[in-house]
Amino acid sequence: MQKIINVLAIASFAVSAAVIGSGTYLYLNKDILLEDARQKITEAATEAITDALPGMMDAAMPELPDATGGAIGMPAATGSAIPMLP
Repeated sequence: MQKIINVLAIASFAVSAAVIGSGTYLYLNKDILLEDARQKITEAATEAITDALPGMMDAAMPELPDATGGAIGMPAATGSAIPMLP
């Protein structure tokens, strides 16, 4: 009977050590794991949208004009730039 209790105690210690070790690993690497997951989700979402809407992605981006108009002149000044106080 004592051997069974000793085996259960060792198994309990092993499980407790595994839980503490994995919790420590996750806590120390949480930022890296979250950033990796966020990057994978973003890539998957972008790929899914691109596959679902192939023609609309190209049409959504407007083309830049080849030429622009001339410069707009300043309006004619009437009076002083600073308003007069009474």
